[in-house]
Amino acid sequence: MPPEDWTQTLTAGPLLAIAAGAIALLLLLIIKLKLHAFLALILVSLLTALVAGIPTGSIVEVLTTSFGSTLATVALLVALGAMLGRLVETSGGARVMADFLIDKFGEKRAPFALGLASLIFGFPIFFDAGLVVMLPIVFSVGRRLGGSLLLYGLPVAGAFSVMHIYVPPHPGPVAASEFLGANIGIVILLGLLAAIPTWYVTSYLFARVVGRRIDLPIPSILGEADEDQAQNPPKFGTVILILLLPLVLIFANTGLDALGATGAVDRENPAVQALRAVGATPIALLITVLVAAWVLGRRRGRSGSALEKILDSALGPVASVILITGAGGMFGGVLRATGIGDALADALGDIGLPVIVAGFLIAAILRVAQGSATVALTTAAGLIAPAVEAGSFNAVELAAIVVAVAAGSVVLSHVNDSGFWLVGRFFDMDVKTTLRTWTVMETAIGVMGFAIAALVFAVA
Repeated sequence: MPPEDWTQTLTAGPLLAIAAGAIALLLLLIIKLKLHAFLALILVSLLTALVAGIPTGSIVEVLTTSFGSTLATVALLVALGAMLGRLVETSGGARVMADFLIDKFGEKRAPFALGLASLIFGFPIFFDAGLVVMLPIVFSVGRRLGGSLLLYGLPVAGAFSVMHIYVPPHPGPVAASEFLGANIGIVILLGLLAAIPTWYVTSYLFARVVGRRIDLPIPSILGEADEDQAQNPPKFGTVILILLLPLVLIFANTGLDALGATGAVDRENPAVQALRAVGATPIALLITVLVAAWVLGRRRGRSGSALEKILDSALGPVASVILITGAGGMFGGVLRATGIGDALADALGDIGLPVIVAGFLIAAILRVAQGSATVALTTAAGLIAPAVEAGSFNAVELAAIVVAVAAGSVVLSHVNDSGFWLVGRFFDMDVKTTLRTWTVMETAIGVMGFAIAALVFAVA
């Protein structure tokens, strides 16, 4: 990152112009000139760093550090998730799950069933990990019923998004609750109150509309069922247990973290630390992949070499997803290093808006400026914490402020957000289509969530 003694001398106006120009150039290179997204992101990140005045000797460090920190989160999750998805898909397990959902809910309500399952899975599991685990089932349902991938994929992606943003024990709302002194239990209740109706309107109903307008074929990035295995698929209970395994392990991590934030458990206790380590998302997915490889592979007659080829075949198609997502994180990291988000947040903080509105707007500006929803949420909460502490807010009002800040942190996901590229690549969408679908949905999730939080705040 830039040296500690470097100070950004540009004000909010020029920094905003630089960010807007960088985004416009990136869209031009990708959409109009058809430059590969990976190359375009690296090039624009480099130019942005130069124009914004980051010291020349530190530019490469800024680029590689931001790229590496994103890959540290994304690469293991996507790679392990793709391996798990390939095992579930090729064994016929995804088809078993798809058949069950369609039989129980009917063909017309299959997208609703997928979203409902994702809401449940999304309570403890992070957005990217949950999405990758659910994708083989989404693809299998889509292949059986036909129609646009958006009809099935957006309710799932939206479900994981609303739970990740609004509901503890996810790290953003937990950290914001700590900053603002909100009660975790009340934040969970209010977060669910915001998340569930918001998902229904902005993800499920939106998917029904946009799925009729944009015909997006089901991609083959996770492969398709092996015919020999599909004739003798695993039992439904076996598939469910495998999919629930990372859910349970990750909940041990996130649940204990949330309890630690309230003081209910000692975070330094060796047993707590051990459970949290096992429940860390990469470790939980690794354990699940190993279990799935045995249960869906070796126990069902697959040789070790055949199983190795299946797992290896999962990595090639997602290499582009991983690298482009990392480059998106690089671009967001460069924008963070320029200080644009801090400059804009400081300028907005001087306007004197009501705390709940200021929290939403500051988080939204930080989100647009640097891409990361978690960074936007925690930073905005820290910035408004003094004003919240100086006020006399009751427990429900404090929880409403946390949800409002969370709502701001999710709006306008675009090219500097690694999640934008993750969804776009897995859904096999170009940038224009991703902006028309994912960006619109995320903005609607934020606006509706803020409206619910503001209403609760007004009547509390």
